[in-house]
Amino acid sequence: MKQHLLDMVDRDREEILTFLQGFVRCPSPNPPGDTRAAGKYICDFLEKNGHDFEVIAGIPEMPNIVAAAAFAAPGKHLVLNGHIDVFPVESPAGWTHDPWSGHRSDGMMYGRGVADMKTGTTASIFTYHYLSQVSDHLAGKLSLVAVSDEETFGPWGTRYLFEHRPELVLGDCALIGEPTSSHTTRFGEKGILWMRFSVTTKGAHGAYTHASENAIIIAGKIVAEILEAQNIEPSEADNLALSLDAASEALDLAYGKGASGVARRITANIGTMSAGVKVNMVASSATFDVDFRIPLGIEPRVLENHIDKILKKFPQARAERLNFNPPNWSAPDHEMVELVRRNAASFFGVAPTPVIGIAATDARLWRYHDVPAIVFGPAPHGMASHDEFVSEDEAINVVKTHLACAWDYLSVRR
Repeated sequence: MKQHLLDMVDRDREEILTFLQGFVRCPSPNPPGDTRAAGKYICDFLEKNGHDFEVIAGIPEMPNIVAAAAFAAPGKHLVLNGHIDVFPVESPAGWTHDPWSGHRSDGMMYGRGVADMKTGTTASIFTYHYLSQVSDHLAGKLSLVAVSDEETFGPWGTRYLFEHRPELVLGDCALIGEPTSSHTTRFGEKGILWMRFSVTTKGAHGAYTHASENAIIIAGKIVAEILEAQNIEPSEADNLALSLDAASEALDLAYGKGASGVARRITANIGTMSAGVKVNMVASSATFDVDFRIPLGIEPRVLENHIDKILKKFPQARAERLNFNPPNWSAPDHEMVELVRRNAASFFGVAPTPVIGIAATDARLWRYHDVPAIVFGPAPHGMASHDEFVSEDEAINVVKTHLACAWDYLSVRR
């Protein structure tokens, strides 16, 4: 039966790729976050194929589509999660093809969100579609959870569902198709702390630099001290250190040379800055936002203490926390990790290494509820940049991997 299901994917290859292309052609950038066209696209597919579903939306422009199939035999509840919203396109300039075209050529598909994460969400949709047809062979429950608002941490997406309809999304395990590449599967992620720093001084005429401190200069000094946080050494448990050592090569292959080092230390990205009014005025204000990523092995309080010490040195400054999500992880030897490794190896020719992700996904929300969440998807080519693309073969193999893993997890003949 498992081979029969995989044969169906081969049979329906063009249908799957056409679905993915159409999905990309439904612009869903967040911000602004209006995913209604893309959500309707999913609903139309589910309705056409006879699947019951529910649309749950805290606000109309951000629908979440949830479908569930309960099987006759008792068993575990697997949740297939993917998001509908994508990064915005700053400008079509720099793109070889229209970012909303889903252009296909030379075995590749291009477009904003095709890697992050409309390929993975397509894998969830078709996995649900195929397994719903063989319910007599399955045990437990399978849910499809296609959400909006992941790019802004999910207040109207997955977080909204956890807060208002937890019975639909909790489950015993979540399988998520965020980009990883064939080299890695994620069992955990670094934490996130977003901070806004504001510096205020008296200000003065630009010729009277003796009359006031310059907020921009003070901000620069604060930035230099903030970057020192990247030198804080983690305190890694022996088993975590061994796991991260083993994942080093795979992380660099998946995300570029240096990713393995980034995974094990605090990073601080100065993402935005606004300061001054006019060239001949001593700046009286400066504001900048910092994106800290916190690895396993460093308590968030250690970073917060570092920030507190900086602020004591610069009384002209204050800081505001914008967002915080602690580091999170599932057991690296969880059953789903092993299923992903075994099944992905049969399609990609390499068993993905379990790693800690250096970017955030909705997987953290399941882990915060003590539900294992495992991430496996396509390579992040062009993600949040220009000419985002996936290989069509890779997209199909991601579908096969998710389908095979879900079958193995829920099959009554395990």
